[in-house]
Amino acid sequence: MTLRVLGVDPGLTRCGFGVVDVEANRRAGLVAVGVAGTAAAQPLDSRLLAISTAADEWLETHQPDAVAVERVFSQLNVSTVMGTAQASGVVIVAAARHGIPVALHTPTEVKAAVTGHGSADKTAVTKMVTRILRLATPPSPADAADALALAITHAWRAGAGAGGASGAGSSGGGASGAERAGSLTAAQRAWMEAERSERARRPGISSKSTQSRPGRP
Repeated sequence: MTLRVLGVDPGLTRCGFGVVDVEANRRAGLVAVGVAGTAAAQPLDSRLLAISTAADEWLETHQPDAVAVERVFSQLNVSTVMGTAQASGVVIVAAARHGIPVALHTPTEVKAAVTGHGSADKTAVTKMVTRILRLATPPSPADAADALALAITHAWRAGAGAGGASGAGSSGGGASGAERAGSLTAAQRAWMEAERSERARRPGISSKSTQSRPGRP
């Protein structure tokens, strides 16, 4: 069984979208990747509507089993975080309208999942996404690569084809089927440790498209 996941790196100026199909053996393949952007000069309501419309198009075209969105948090630039959180919110609502479960993953979790190191930089993440998906060239911009990394992370956490969409949901909860079976890769084990660390540090928190394959009927 193949699990299809839409990863979203939320943002108002650039919102990254990436769809991957992951098989039961965790082999991942690219379905589509791209970004939706809005100009800073546009009114906020117009920008959010554009992101919402783009999310609807990606959901309708690719019909994912789950949506993975980057969990938004920051103690530094509040204005930037507000815009990112707003974009994240409209994507989550779009998924809810389509009846598709949503998972939230922190940047640390995603970095650990695809590289084995929670402190990896964007270059390392992009390099590993390129390798995991067996791409001829790295996905760009970084928002697109991050969206694919989110999708891969969630698919691995859900147990890919073995776990199916039943593993979808907010980040947290029990061990996945792969973890219980002791079949996690080194990168996945590192990610699980990063996830546990995040939960311990923040108690109370549960945890234009370039297509290479058409959407499913």
